[in-house]
Amino acid sequence: MSSTSDKIKGVANEAIGNVKQSVGKATGNTELEVKGTIQEKKGEAQQAIGKVKDAVKKH
Repeated sequence: MSSTSDKIKGVANEAIGNVKQSVGKATGNTELEVKGTIQEKKGEAQQAIGKVKDAVKKH
């Protein structure tokens, strides 16, 4: 997967995770809130991988 693809998927996962967290909080659904947090962290990790790939390409 390319660095750009990693970053895009990361942003998408982070956004979806935030929505799930918000819906979970609003509805009192703790499970959905936790799943949203996990998905957000997954997105952050994907973005970090994309940044590392960019840094490796530059060297």
